Amino acid sequence: MNKSYYKTADTNIWKGRIDDEEDYDAFRWHQIVQFINLTENEQSIKKGFGLLGFCCDKGVSNNLGRTGTSQAPNSIRKEMANLPCSFPADTKIYDCGNIISEDGQLEDLQLALADAVYQILQLGLFPIILGGGHEIAYGHYLGIERFLKEQNLSNPGIFNLDAHFDMRPYSKGSSSGTMFAQIADRCQQKGQQFKYMVAGIQQYGNTVSLFKKAKELDVKYIMARDISSDNMFAVGQDIVRFAKKQESIYLTLCSDVISSAYAPGVSAPQPFGLHPESLLKIMKTLIQSGKVISFDIAEVSPRFDEDNRTSKLAAIIVFAVINAVLEFGDLRK
Repeated sequence: MNKSYYKTADTNIWKGRIDDEEDYDAFRWHQIVQFINLTENEQSIKKGFGLLGFCCDKGVSNNLGRTGTSQAPNSIRKEMANLPCSFPADTKIYDCGNIISEDGQLEDLQLALADAVYQILQLGLFPIILGGGHEIAYGHYLGIERFLKEQNLSNPGIFNLDAHFDMRPYSKGSSSGTMFAQIADRCQQKGQQFKYMVAGIQQYGNTVSLFKKAKELDVKYIMARDISSDNMFAVGQDIVRFAKKQESIYLTLCSDVISSAYAPGVSAPQPFGLHPESLLKIMKTLIQSGKVISFDIAEVSPRFDEDNRTSKLAAIIVFAVINAVLEFGDLRK
């Protein structure tokens, strides 16, 4: 890993209320989180979850979006600090630090992220990556791909919760709107199948060309208008069909899929976005497959947040992911 793009976690962020110093049932995350330096050889890691920040919004800037997502990882951490430990006492949560942008090129930062994700997987941990712009997806995918290749497994299926396909052309450079086109081209070059499904697509948020591109690449998608409490059974069936065809799944969430009533602090607010409860039902259905091996959340932008509502929602989503993985998975088999 390029050490110039990596910084260990700020331990001072993990502070909060202490109800009891001995009774685990009264513990909060800041009382149990441990810290890892990915540039050093770790010997005593036990299975658990590895948090990593991607403090970058260069992709958002390249995509002409509202910058500010580089502040999100630490903002989300502050909201996670006071969450209750509603999981078994032997559950381990490690803060693995941040990939930092500063003056680095986007492509170099994505490669640094790939190295970090690979190392977290090598340690036997379930990666949870906190963005940052959705350009996080390309680096995250590369890290998973490398790990799976060494295990003689095929490339992962990608399940994206997003208002956008993010498959724009990238001849003039990559951005937070090009990652899945880049991954599709990479799969074609390597003779691999591009396995991609998106839930939450907004018709007003994607050009006709992008819908044609999705059809050309056999991308499965669910429109946001078709995700409602009355239609969740059918939505769930579509998700299960996708999951059954995969050996492993990379789950990625762009926060702009959520209604701006609940997530105002995002790069591209969506007034007709999803309700958080629908979002969590979709994620839980996917995690129930036991095939989800990594997760990230992108596009939270504290600069535009109100009372940290979006960062708090992101923290609760991470909370739900951890509890669902513990219930339905076994932290990578």
